[in-house]
Amino acid sequence: MIGRLLKEPLVHFLVLALGIFALYGALNRSDEPNSDEIVVTGAKIEQLAGLFAKTRQRPPTASEVKGLVDDHVKEEMLYREALALGLDKDDTVIRRRLRLKMEFLSQAQAETTTPSEADLEAFFKANPDRFRIDPTLAFRQVFLSPERRGEAIEQDVASVLEVLRAKPDTDPATLGDPSILPPELSPTRKTSIGQIFGADFADALARTPPGAWAGPVKSSFGLHVVHVGESQAGRPATLVEVRDSVAQEWTNERRQQAEEAQLAGLLKRYRVRIETQADNAAPTGRSP
Repeated sequence: MIGRLLKEPLVHFLVLALGIFALYGALNRSDEPNSDEIVVTGAKIEQLAGLFAKTRQRPPTASEVKGLVDDHVKEEMLYREALALGLDKDDTVIRRRLRLKMEFLSQAQAETTTPSEADLEAFFKANPDRFRIDPTLAFRQVFLSPERRGEAIEQDVASVLEVLRAKPDTDPATLGDPSILPPELSPTRKTSIGQIFGADFADALARTPPGAWAGPVKSSFGLHVVHVGESQAGRPATLVEVRDSVAQEWTNERRQQAEEAQLAGLLKRYRVRIETQADNAAPTGRSP
């Protein structure tokens, strides 16, 4: 049993880490307390080596562990010297990084809370419109470009409609202009259609009677002749259908509430004075 343990790489790594920790302790031992002392704990060495192993997919060698510790000591010394010189003051990058860290701490605290079924049910009932099932539509479209058609585009739309209604077997692709837009979509959520063609197009498409060519329907790209096929109206969802979305939205709202509460608490500790440009303007003219 002991022989098997001695062959384990993890045991070798722990012995190595403890040995280096002991060595640093011996080299940095002082009879008097030192406020500038840098202590590299065994836990810190394990953390550095663990990050190395995660990145390299193998435990570090003895010389690599020493290099990791040396680099950490170097970083700590330079960090302290930078603070002593005030290099962290009025640095926009550092201010933003510290702000992000504070916001992250606030968010992390909110995200550790797991909503109960009662929490989700109450949140779902209080926000029914946020979780409606989107309408879905399947359609074909013929695109007409304003750049190519110019002032004749409205008449061209009427001509395309006339051909498609009189000769249903006509290939719609032969009547329109080249475009990166899809000529047809299988049943697709209205929101997704809006992301491709624009929200106004999706709204107009949802109002178009199915089963026949119609138009023009305007998008941010130009005009379209459309044929709506299969469609399903939107409807209220059940909690079972959208439970994951409800849980995510509940967490997002709790996070926002936590941030607002934190800021409100901080504002009580600070007196904020906002100076106007007039307050900072240099006096002009001669005083009486």
